Amino acid sequence: MKDLIEFIASKLVEHPEKITVTLQEDGENVTIELRVAQEDLGKVIGKQGRTARAMRAVLAASKTGDNKRARLEIVE
Repeated sequence: MKDLIEFIASKLVEHPEKITVTLQEDGENVTIELRVAQEDLGKVIGKQGRTARAMRAVLAASKTGDNKRARLEIVE
């Protein structure tokens, strides 16, 4: 899941070297935090949040079979 989000984000931003993705597991939930350069934040979120919503949909569709719920947070 982490690699998937990192791959998608790297194709959207101008500074892919500044992308950091961290995983935090809490019981049956997994929180994926995505950090990008400040000037790339708008590209990752998209107009009215459409790009972020699409990334969350792809993440939800790519379940790994461990019955954990994945959540994507885009951190400034």
